[in-house]
Amino acid sequence: PDEIEGYKAKNLIGKIEFCDVYFAYPSRPNVMIFQGFSIKIDAGKSTALVGKSGSGKSTIIGLIERFYDPLEGIVTIDGRDIKTYNLRSLRKHIALVSQEPTLFGGTIKENIAYGSYGDKVDESEIIEASKAANAHDFISSLKDGYDTLCGDRGVQLSGGQKQRIAIARAILKNPEVLLLDEATSALDSQSEKLVQDTLDKVMVGRTSVVVAHRLSTIQNCDLIAVLDKGSV
Repeated sequence: PDEIEGYKAKNLIGKIEFCDVYFAYPSRPNVMIFQGFSIKIDAGKSTALVGKSGSGKSTIIGLIERFYDPLEGIVTIDGRDIKTYNLRSLRKHIALVSQEPTLFGGTIKENIAYGSYGDKVDESEIIEASKAANAHDFISSLKDGYDTLCGDRGVQLSGGQKQRIAIARAILKNPEVLLLDEATSALDSQSEKLVQDTLDKVMVGRTSVVVAHRLSTIQNCDLIAVLDKGSV
């Protein structure tokens, strides 16, 4: 939603805090995911979230992106209630790479540039981001290269290829807050190692929240938070 109201931050430090948060998904209002949940996520550091399925790992990511709001309690970024930010402006500073990334109808180039929210992007920057995401080689090998169409009418890309396009998009966006929700889950172990090395570099100096199911994905994180039944 492109609302006019709300605080538009020029940039973020990236300090995130959940204070006494209560939350259930609207589709399952009787299943409380969080009851009085609190966590501090340090600015400029990487925090890994581990725990069984249903422990609330992806919910944390959804609340930071403001796909949902808490029923009670508060989520703050840089000490300011997340609800007081202009949503579109807030999301400019946040990049999410999820397990099943969204690609849009349009070319691969447009999909990668989408991360920059209307800022003019050079083709060279797109190629650089793709190389960093270990995507350049497979894109170049397609008949139309970066002008290959994605989406329903476009070429069928594998899960791992889509993942790498989404990671290139996040690298190009250069966000203050990076959210990785099982971001390398669709990759085979060789690609995962290459992409993980890239992500480790990208995470340096920015607030990163990493949901992972493999130890290799999180061993370089600054902090590991273990979630169990909605608490740390």
